[in-house]
Amino acid sequence: MHDVLFDNLRFYPMTSSPADGDLTPGAGTCFAVTDGRYSAVGEAVAARRRVDLGGRVVLPGFVDCHTHLVYAGDRNDEHALRRAGASYADIAAAGGGILSSVRAVRETSEEDLLAASLPRLAALLAEGVTTVEIKSGYGLDTPNELKMLRVARALGEQLPVTVRTTFLGAHAVPADRKPQDYMAEVVGEMLPAVAAEGLADAVDIFVESFAFGLADLESLANAASDLGLPLRAHTDQLSRMGGTALAARLGALSCDHLEYAADEDVDAMASAGTIAVLLPGAFYFLREKQLPPIARLRATGVPMAIASDVNPGSSPIVSLLANLHMAGVFFGLSAAEGLYGITRHAAAALGIDDDAGSVAPGLRADFTTWDLETPDTLMFQLGGLKPADIYVGGTAI
Repeated sequence: MHDVLFDNLRFYPMTSSPADGDLTPGAGTCFAVTDGRYSAVGEAVAARRRVDLGGRVVLPGFVDCHTHLVYAGDRNDEHALRRAGASYADIAAAGGGILSSVRAVRETSEEDLLAASLPRLAALLAEGVTTVEIKSGYGLDTPNELKMLRVARALGEQLPVTVRTTFLGAHAVPADRKPQDYMAEVVGEMLPAVAAEGLADAVDIFVESFAFGLADLESLANAASDLGLPLRAHTDQLSRMGGTALAARLGALSCDHLEYAADEDVDAMASAGTIAVLLPGAFYFLREKQLPPIARLRATGVPMAIASDVNPGSSPIVSLLANLHMAGVFFGLSAAEGLYGITRHAAAALGIDDDAGSVAPGLRADFTTWDLETPDTLMFQLGGLKPADIYVGGTAI
């Protein structure tokens, strides 16, 4: 006997790779949930309770797999600098950018940082995001990196969202530190402290000419592996550094951004099973011209995820649906590619596609219902879209 049978619905299970063309609904018009997980899909089974979903479209709960959602302050002044022609690197070299957010986070208490971050997570939840990844990286010392990760964990206790945390101590080099000394601290002090408190589900690094290099990437990957933490990496966003190919060879779950990745980088991802995480919000806000290698990703079968990259400087866009739309407009993704990108493939980028991102027996019963004729609308309409209902663990919130 199952707990609940959800009936009279059109569900899109997202259980296989998207083929060219339209999205295909699942067979049947129902699924069952028991103990918060899907227990039967597509067949009418006996259940203690039945819920009629009124013929609505049903999708897996969305997964936002790359965010910097925990931060303090703002960087509105940088927007004016960009309009005047300053680049990301120019602003960073002048002490702005990430280092500006570091100063704000260090000056903010844990309680105030939580209060500042809650509305951003609530906005994502309101769109149907039921799993979100949150990075540190605005602390850049042990106490403040730990503070950020504690806040990220606390956010998941405040709202009905599954939060996955990522240690990003290798985000920028503090102004008063030498790069090699700071990286030694990241690997030798911060990472062990994070692991000892169980505060991270993965580690990340920003590989860029003014941030960290290939030797840093390899050092961090080896240290993380020793602690049982998977690797993710920001690579080839603003220039080609070789970080994508190396991260893939080192077994990275995902490489994120990828605007300057070359064919051989994508081929390395394909060989390693590394997910490509596209961040159209940053592409848009930084007014980039170099597109990620979408055609090569398609040709090699590298799964493409889409994330919001919510952050105060380069993607102040607290909307996964807006990023979904931009992935279609700027990167040319189809509706199928886009919706897989915020469900199954995004879950795979976090290493949790056996728990979230699809409608399949055994997975967590997080799903949304929509008063739409087709889910394609979510890809093409910008604004004015909210789910009729959001279910977490089979319970409406």
